[in-house]
Amino acid sequence: MNIEYLRNFIRLTQYKSFSKLAQELPISQSTLSHQISQIEKDFGGVVLIDRTTKKFELTKAGNLLLEYAGRIIELYDNSKLEISKFRDQIEENIIISASTIPGSHILPRFIADFRNKNPNVNFKILINNSQKSIENLKNRMADFAGIGSFMNYDEKNFDYIKIGEDEFKFICSPNHELLRNGNSVNFNDLIKYPFVWREKGSGMRNTFKQQFPKYKRLNIELEINDNDSIISTVSESNYISIMSEMMVDKAESAGLIKSLKLKNYPVIAKRPLYLVKLKDKQLTVLKKKFWLEIQSKM
Repeated sequence: MNIEYLRNFIRLTQYKSFSKLAQELPISQSTLSHQISQIEKDFGGVVLIDRTTKKFELTKAGNLLLEYAGRIIELYDNSKLEISKFRDQIEENIIISASTIPGSHILPRFIADFRNKNPNVNFKILINNSQKSIENLKNRMADFAGIGSFMNYDEKNFDYIKIGEDEFKFICSPNHELLRNGNSVNFNDLIKYPFVWREKGSGMRNTFKQQFPKYKRLNIELEINDNDSIISTVSESNYISIMSEMMVDKAESAGLIKSLKLKNYPVIAKRPLYLVKLKDKQLTVLKKKFWLEIQSKM
């Protein structure tokens, strides 16, 4: 039996959809379906998933395999780790699902430093919003998550390290009418213009709503799930938006946008940024070493 097929079987029972899981994996839906068929063949042709209904349902055999699958994979991973100790070096893959600011602006320097000292580690960074990153963590599709908000999840279920802090700024085009008297503006002037922000599930959006209740008065017309696309939209139109200070500084230096100072609001919103793992997650040697090294630097 192919152990990766078994991992995907477990993931499939969490997603309850071949198409949705295939979108998250570097394989096609037909390949995923073939993997499940192969597992069924390995068990003598027994059917694991009822394909006669539109609703995703495991058969009795499928439920029984699910009970054992987690233990089989855990035994395999543990045995692989123990056996690897007989080699000169342990090799590990570390998968991190992270929102844009932790994943693109903070974690890379830690990763580069760690990999320079541990070349036998392979990192994979998945850029998602905070909601999706936590889901990937809970579904065991990532070892760690870099987030800007815990969203609606209970922090008690996670171990976490604060890796930075993020402050938000309003932004507009360098040629925007709002700048005719400088970049210090009144809130009543902001609401005259269309507003674009991140999609639901974004930690930035979630923090902004919590800390700036007057957002409801903004003229919200667009939501976009990519910060670079928001910057492009703002730079070429009369739209305004909010953005992480880290991204604002770079985009403003490039002449793409201008930051705005909101009168009577010296701080719009700010948030801590975290590296997170599941509390019950037992880390392998190098994953634990990576976690402890970041912890020691904070």
